[in-house]
Amino acid sequence: MLILAATPIGNLKDASLRLIELLSEATVVAAEDTRVTAKLLRGLGIENRPRLIPLHEHNEREKSASLVELARETDLVLLSDAGMPTVSDPGYQLVVAAVEAGVDVTVIPGPSAVVTALALSGLPTDRFTFEGFLPRKQGERLQTFRMLEREPRTMVFFESPNRLADALTDLATVLGAERRVVVVRELTKMFEEARRGTAAELAAWAAGGVKGEICIVVAGAEALVADLPSGIAQVLELVSDGYRLKDAAASIAEATGLGKRDLYEGALAARRPS
Repeated sequence: MLILAATPIGNLKDASLRLIELLSEATVVAAEDTRVTAKLLRGLGIENRPRLIPLHEHNEREKSASLVELARETDLVLLSDAGMPTVSDPGYQLVVAAVEAGVDVTVIPGPSAVVTALALSGLPTDRFTFEGFLPRKQGERLQTFRMLEREPRTMVFFESPNRLADALTDLATVLGAERRVVVVRELTKMFEEARRGTAAELAAWAAGGVKGEICIVVAGAEALVADLPSGIAQVLELVSDGYRLKDAAASIAEATGLGKRDLYEGALAARRPS
């Protein structure tokens, strides 16, 4: 079978007993970076030295078929450098290929930067959305924020420390300078920090330079109180910003509680020539 195994995101003491037992007996491991995995084995005091096969974003597509066949014959362990494989890390294509080929897939749960940052943030945790890494280019990043402008759930992003200040500035521009934000860095490590404030405050703070592995946790948009005509106006405003009509209607329906179909049909009628 294929075994997805979560690894520590910083502190090696977070390694589960199941992970240590698995790696102590594994014969084949597909690893995002074999050097990181070799270091992990040494750090955990594991004497077993399984065969390590590189599996990363540049070779996953071409290697998935052969690895699936290997998993058909023996247990194949999949590791990313930190956290859960497939979550903003290699492995998704391999899992899809294994499922399609009828090869069993299981998981050894463990650390995840996403839920750890969310729990630490102090923002609502009952409903949230993980948006992965923000785009590198400003235009694409701004568009991403525009699409999430009325998202009511808490949002979690990954970001490079080198782009953090620019990302927070763009976030403040689109989502509002007063939107509540928490920047979490170096989770489970010696210099772990959760910096809380408004988007504008944290953009100013990040301009001085920030180091480490970064998660950005953003409060969802507050619910809008609106009647149907004002809801339709909001839909049309989103459409003018580049949203598809269907997506705009869904976004405003989520934010206001108005009917998505009513918003869609009302906006469609408003756009027709009189």
